[in-house]
Amino acid sequence: MDNGDRIKVLIAEDHPIVRDGLRMLLRSYSDMEVVAEATDGDEAVEKALQHHPDVVLMDVAMPKMSGIEATRAIKEREPDIKILTLTVHDSQDYFFRIVQAGASGYILKGDTSSELVAAIRAVQRGGVFLSPLVAKRLMEDYLRRVASGEENASYNGLTEREREVLKLIAQGHTNQEVADLLSISPYTVQTHRAHIMEKLNLHSRSDLIRFAIKKGLIDMSA
Repeated sequence: MDNGDRIKVLIAEDHPIVRDGLRMLLRSYSDMEVVAEATDGDEAVEKALQHHPDVVLMDVAMPKMSGIEATRAIKEREPDIKILTLTVHDSQDYFFRIVQAGASGYILKGDTSSELVAAIRAVQRGGVFLSPLVAKRLMEDYLRRVASGEENASYNGLTEREREVLKLIAQGHTNQEVADLLSISPYTVQTHRAHIMEKLNLHSRSDLIRFAIKKGLIDMSA
């Protein structure tokens, strides 16, 4: 495979053994190329801006600057770079904090190598990927809310167009991209978004993504 067709990956991980294992794994795939490595959050930001990878494989707990802070810093300067979080933390709190910072995926160090590779490919294509274990817990929480009648009542209040906008925004599309895909104006997208947030009682992009995941509007393994 030509180098230009490979997915360029930056590994941000402070543990040498883990970092070495990730490097060897990714180099065994013909469509992957490790372009740089970082051992702390500051270096992750520096190397991302220097090498312009397609995907940063980002540990959450790192010296100097956390993976969450590094994700936010990278996305503010290079929004096209995709961030895939690799962590031991399986709590919803960590997931939504990193999504709020701009990450497109969340995978656990206990997941399989094939799931990691699938996650890298998914976020590089502009998709979203969530660890099966975390997805299971989100779905269990969603089913609990459905059983209580809380979830269906709010979602059923959306119009068909609002549901389309909700799905596209949750998938990571900008207002302009949603407007282009639906052949409407960016102002109309903003209006729909405001109505969605109000009807679903959501207050941030991470809230919106959480709702869309629980509702099954996003394919987390694409």
